[in-house]
Amino acid sequence: MLLIIPAVSLRAQDSILIPLKLNAGIDLSGPVIYMTDKNNLNAEGFFSADRNEKISYVVEGGYSRFRYSQYNYDYLAKGIFIRAGADFNMLEPQTSKGKYRAGIGVRYGTSIYSMETPSFSNENYWGSVTSSIPQSTRLGHFLEVVPGVKTELFKNISIGWSVRLRLLISAGTGRELRPVHMPGFGNGGKSATAGFSYFLVWQVPYKSKMVIIKKEEPEEYDETDEENFEP
Repeated sequence: MLLIIPAVSLRAQDSILIPLKLNAGIDLSGPVIYMTDKNNLNAEGFFSADRNEKISYVVEGGYSRFRYSQYNYDYLAKGIFIRAGADFNMLEPQTSKGKYRAGIGVRYGTSIYSMETPSFSNENYWGSVTSSIPQSTRLGHFLEVVPGVKTELFKNISIGWSVRLRLLISAGTGRELRPVHMPGFGNGGKSATAGFSYFLVWQVPYKSKMVIIKKEEPEEYDETDEENFEP
């Protein structure tokens, strides 16, 4: 009997079982900042689903309220924001094991917010003027690049942090009336801003995936090389 052995065979040590998870998290940095600055409230969370061991789809959302006062004017902005995109894990499966992530994410963000100047004053040669700018609702758009890491703290509980690099597409206003603060983005007077998130994540595995680990093949020894070698 002739036994045919496949050219490629999977052994136990050549593959790893990776759990794919549904993730729900909250950003802890917003409440911490609010404890030190009552004029800046930011509350947000996210939901994500692992497509495979490398890619996760993400939806984030939150509420922001910002108040700023100077000697001659007051400013108030508040609203909601939504971001959607994907995270890419740069770790190899045998390192991540479905528990760790170090990589980068991309987001498209939308901010629906209102802004107003309850009072402002201006002094010039002719005297002083006091007035206000009534509340108006705006729709802003921006992009985010999000490098970060995540690690499992307990079973199905993870913590992590990320840096948020944001690029403004539109603040929903003209160039002459940029918002002092746009929820989800930050200073609307700038074309780029940066932020930081520290999050707590609850995870639920929904299935597992067998991932093949690529191993380096040992170099073949050719006896002819030794025969052709001349001292």
